[in-house]
Amino acid sequence: MKMDEKDTQILKLLLADSRQSARKLSLRMGLSTVTMISRIKRLEEQKVIQGYSVRLDHELLGYELTAVIEITTNQGKMLEIEDHIAQQENVIAVYDITGNADILVIAKFKDRKSLSIFVKKLSTIPNVENTVTHIVLNTIKEDERFI
Repeated sequence: MKMDEKDTQILKLLLADSRQSARKLSLRMGLSTVTMISRIKRLEEQKVIQGYSVRLDHELLGYELTAVIEITTNQGKMLEIEDHIAQQENVIAVYDITGNADILVIAKFKDRKSLSIFVKKLSTIPNVENTVTHIVLNTIKEDERFI
């Protein structure tokens, strides 16, 4: 995949506001609208751009707790466990990691009771050996928009 500086600039502008029209982007960058549409379409086809979404303030929506959960597995069933966990609607990230744990999960909860139920359900998944739950006290930065 070959990207140039203009592609990078397009991505930065879309990360800041993905609702911008191709016409507005083209004016900002000094390109024709047709060229802008073509570049965006190519980035989408190459899966660099995988979709468009909104950023939400989860706390305003009632999700006041963020938990970082380490999971240790056994019997080589990590992929099945990850797939199961990734389907849960309050889970925002699932990672394979190195170190003492095998999986790292980041999830948001409305209250301690919801978190408690979630962690107890994790323990019932076959081949989950152990979980360690960390509760986030303060969020300093939470933004995956970078390039």
